Amino acid sequence: MPYDLRPVRVLVVDDEELVRTALQQVLGSADGVTVVGACDGPDAVGAVRDLGPDLVLLDIDMPSAPGFDVLRALRALPRPPAVAMLTALDTADHVERALREGASGFLLKTTEPRIFVEAVRLLAAGGVVCTPSGSAEALSRYAVPVPEPALGAPDALDHLTAREREVLTLIAAGLSNADIAAHLGMGVTTVKTHIGALKRKLSVGSRVALATVAHRSAAAP
Repeated sequence: MPYDLRPVRVLVVDDEELVRTALQQVLGSADGVTVVGACDGPDAVGAVRDLGPDLVLLDIDMPSAPGFDVLRALRALPRPPAVAMLTALDTADHVERALREGASGFLLKTTEPRIFVEAVRLLAAGGVVCTPSGSAEALSRYAVPVPEPALGAPDALDHLTAREREVLTLIAAGLSNADIAAHLGMGVTTVKTHIGALKRKLSVGSRVALATVAHRSAAAP
């Protein structure tokens, strides 16, 4: 599976130093991955601004700064990184909430290191990854309450450019940003710009929601 050639820049956000150290060791030993920093929840926004990571691994259960509060703050940044929520609990409700609020993934801390590293690479490339066993149930439920402005208005897709429609179709097909860029002959940064425009025009907050809109549009009579 192709990924960007430059190293994936990862920021680890967790309130437990032991977890931060363990993840730094796992990811630091992997080819093509660079851990640019590790911090507690209250320092996450500042660290993202200073370090410019491609991906933030964000713990959900942090007494100092609840993970979902931090997620919302990160998503509000002018150029938000991809965010994957971390937890030790396999909870379908948490998976659904994470995706609804704009996270790109949901990873269990107990995931086998090799799979964890591959998930990080895919997330940084623009993919969506959820490792808990409850993910399928959560994703099926999540596909229902996509905001009505995107699905209810019959002309919702009419405002898209031809290129945006092509990008949306490839997102629905499961391609990563790098794959879309290669397929359409453009840079990954340009793909990300189109995805941002799609989210604004279709009033959705995540890649999963974009795919849902595309699939429902294709299935509509």
